[in-house]
Amino acid sequence: MFERFSRSARAAVEDAVYEAVRRGDRRVGTDHLLLALLADEELAKLVGVDAAAAQDAVDRLDRSALAAVGVSLGEFQHTPVARSARHSASMSAGAKSVLRRSLAAAVSETARAITSRHLLLALLERDAPDPAAALLAALPVDRATLRERVAHAG
Repeated sequence: MFERFSRSARAAVEDAVYEAVRRGDRRVGTDHLLLALLADEELAKLVGVDAAAAQDAVDRLDRSALAAVGVSLGEFQHTPVARSARHSASMSAGAKSVLRRSLAAAVSETARAITSRHLLLALLERDAPDPAAALLAALPVDRATLRERVAHAG
């Protein structure tokens, strides 16, 4: 299936792997895919949220979850990881589902390739407690309106 991905969609998946490694996560989740997609200026403009705002939101979600179990990170910040370093991480079940759903979205449009927009459409289908759904809920985004906007952007 990966051979059907456009260059931008492949880059988003690779960036999601980097994001998972950077955050210290062992698996690539749907939130990593969303963060990677929002690094694309065109998609960020379509969503109305840039990557920095999404990063801030995911950091707040992480801190809130840790505080709920009595852990405080203080001033801890994620440290940069060299992009040139080769990383591998397995995909979570949710991330795998998003990749499959992106194929279904591309097929329904009779598109020749799976694009970043198809990945975003698949992410918008995720429901709580999915990490991408939690991140979208933390952002100033109306999912139904965004879904319509993304669906018609192709």
